[in-house]
Amino acid sequence: MRYDLVVFDNDGVLVDSEPISNRLLAGYLTELGHPTSYEESLRDYMGSAMHRVHDIVLERTGRRLPEDFDDVFHGRVFAAFERELEPVPGAVGVLEKLAADGVAYCVASSGSHERIRVGHRKTGLDRFFDDGRIFSSQDVGKGKPAPDLFLYAAERMGVAPGRCVVVEDSPLGVEAAVAAGMDVYGFTAMTPAWRLAGAGRLFGDMAELADLLAD
Repeated sequence: MRYDLVVFDNDGVLVDSEPISNRLLAGYLTELGHPTSYEESLRDYMGSAMHRVHDIVLERTGRRLPEDFDDVFHGRVFAAFERELEPVPGAVGVLEKLAADGVAYCVASSGSHERIRVGHRKTGLDRFFDDGRIFSSQDVGKGKPAPDLFLYAAERMGVAPGRCVVVEDSPLGVEAAVAAGMDVYGFTAMTPAWRLAGAGRLFGDMAELADLLAD
């Protein structure tokens, strides 16, 4: 394989959480007097850390979100995960193939460590990810589109950025990976291909990824 490390985004790439979390985010923002549709939530917040939600709402309205916003939102999300969350179709097979072939991989997510672990535990993906393979924007303090998270993950995994490939489904994530000097494969299952135009390759079925990486 041409890469020494495969870096996965988590939400929407490994776990099918984007429909759940963006539905709940749009609903909660609307409750608080910031009318937001599901489509607008995907457009503005998909792939971003929570601080971006706060920043955008403040910039647009001049009003701050409540201090307990993150806790309330995550409580709703985790409860919904327990009821609804599934792995992205094809993700288990890709991880099994990488593990069998001895290819290094990790996850680098805008989500908190707790969110990542809750999702992995519910979907059974926790068997592929020990603590040394999980990296969160919490670790660097600056989420995507800054390159910090991907650079941190590569450093911790002992791989040069130029030998890494990132699997992303959000424009913010693609931007961050490019800024980190990494190749990017854009996953178009939920995101229009034109929004991931910065990616070197685009694909729409996670089951295709292992073969694409071997090309």
